[in-house]
Amino acid sequence: MADRPKGRLGRLARLGNLTGRVTTSYVRQRVRDVFTDDEARSRAMRRLMVRNAEQVADNLSALKGAAMKVGQGLAVAANSLDLPAEVSDALSKLHREAEPIPFATIREDVEVELERPLEQAFSTFEPHPLGTASLGQAHAATLPDGTDVVVKVLHRGIEASVDTDLMALKTLLVSGRVLRRNRSEIDNAFTEIRARLREELDYLQEAANIAIFHDLVGDDERIRVPRVHPGWSTERVLTMDRLPGMPLEIFLKTADPEARQRAGLTLGDLYFRMAMRLRTLHADPHPGNYLFEPDGRVGLLDFGCVKRFDEFWMANYARAGLAAMDGDREAALEACRDLGAWNGEREAGDLLWQLLDIIADPFRQGEYTLGGHRDSIMERLRPVLRQFPLHPEIQVPRDLIYLHRSLVGLYAIARQLVVRADWGAILRSHAEHAIARAEGRLPA
Repeated sequence: MADRPKGRLGRLARLGNLTGRVTTSYVRQRVRDVFTDDEARSRAMRRLMVRNAEQVADNLSALKGAAMKVGQGLAVAANSLDLPAEVSDALSKLHREAEPIPFATIREDVEVELERPLEQAFSTFEPHPLGTASLGQAHAATLPDGTDVVVKVLHRGIEASVDTDLMALKTLLVSGRVLRRNRSEIDNAFTEIRARLREELDYLQEAANIAIFHDLVGDDERIRVPRVHPGWSTERVLTMDRLPGMPLEIFLKTADPEARQRAGLTLGDLYFRMAMRLRTLHADPHPGNYLFEPDGRVGLLDFGCVKRFDEFWMANYARAGLAAMDGDREAALEACRDLGAWNGEREAGDLLWQLLDIIADPFRQGEYTLGGHRDSIMERLRPVLRQFPLHPEIQVPRDLIYLHRSLVGLYAIARQLVVRADWGAILRSHAEHAIARAEGRLPA
């Protein structure tokens, strides 16, 4: 295991060294490529991608905090981008193999927060964690009345590391020209990321989020949401019901096609329902935040990252989606202008429409299978996306960051489940509701 650096300078140094090693490795490989044939270049690049993915996963897992959180987003993207399986496997370690915090530290922190010995607070408390994430660690336990629970404990000192990591990552992106975007756009993106991460550092806020989701989707038989136990919860310790179910990787191996279909439809419909009807999105969609039951029922975990949307902004987003699905270029671009995603420049508008047209294609097909042999969205998107750095006239609005992060994450899961549905009908129902609400044609 890599050592976990202490203090701000140690974390800055590790992030800087990691970036330098990865960048240098690609430069060296390009030089070697001059003297090799196409097949040899392809094999060498594949090996290099795997080695670098393993380096990134090992280092970010050790760092935890915002650095690991960003790495988890990279892992989600890898599952959607059809990278070599070895690369996706290496990055997926960020979801399942983070270095655990010693139990002695966990015991001390829980006892300080709950103001009583661990043995008085719980009948049982498993020393080995259920999982260690970027911001906290989870343990199985039993309350004195016999209720099975999960206890999340925030990592010590994580508050300081979040700001340090974001500062380092932002500096690397700007000074290293990794992203050729204007400074204000990068500032807005990091302001949004910081706001969401700050909310995740307060477990009382997460408890409130869980209560909100109970009210919003608690009557949906397809979904499970845990209950919080307030007497065992503080700003740094969160105790909630332990939900039944299995992780995605086991569900994929054991579930029948009907259960996989039900689970995928539930996640797809829930995304559009949360975003466009409820305007309250469970916005951390990596596979570790879901549990799957044999019949396809889905349990939602980790409510620290929840994004809320203004109803008028969401109506414009819905208009852009419907216009793109209907092939109405002008209406789609006008909605993008209203969202703050485009300034009206013609060439950039042409590029943006190419993107929207490709994304909308599955929604025009009637029955369409995500993960099927015709599902080539990412392959078609890559050459278009490579042109975006050249067009600062296209911006990423702050509210779009977590909305599309969730969409990409759920798309990656749906591809693994291989889900068939009339996605256009699902989108249209929720989008029309969002528009009608903003126009006052539905009750508030």
